[in-house]
Amino acid sequence: QLQLVESGGGLVEPGGSLRLSCAASGSTLAHYAIGWFRQAPGKEREGVSCISDSGGSTNFADPVKGRFTISRDNAKNTVYLQMNSLKPEDTAVYYCAARIAPPATATLIPGWYDHWGRGTQVTVSS
Repeated sequence: QLQLVESGGGLVEPGGSLRLSCAASGSTLAHYAIGWFRQAPGKEREGVSCISDSGGSTNFADPVKGRFTISRDNAKNTVYLQMNSLKPEDTAVYYCAARIAPPATATLIPGWYDHWGRGTQVTVSS
C-alpha cells in the first residue's frame, strides 16, 4: 500500500523559498503520476502542480507559474516542489497525491488521485 509523507514546510518571509518533498513508501513511485495541492483555511483544495511518471510532462496552476518547479527522483522515491518568490497568498497546507497513470499523464484535479499524504504547512509572512 502506497504511503506518502510531505516535508519541508515552514514559516518563510515574502520573497523567500522553500522546497517541499513528497516521499513514498510501500511501493515504487515510478509508475505514478504525482500532484501537489494546497488548501488554505476556508478555501477549497486547489491544484498547484503535477508531474507524469517519468517526469517528462508537468503542469502548473496559473498563480504559481514561473515561481514553482516540480521534479522527481524515482530512484529516491521522492517528488519535489521548489517554491520561489513566495507570497502571503501561498500560505496553505500543501499535500501530495499519487495515482498509477499512463505515461505522460497527470492532472491538477484532486478527485483524479487516489493516494494522499497528510500535508505540510507553509506560512508566508513577515
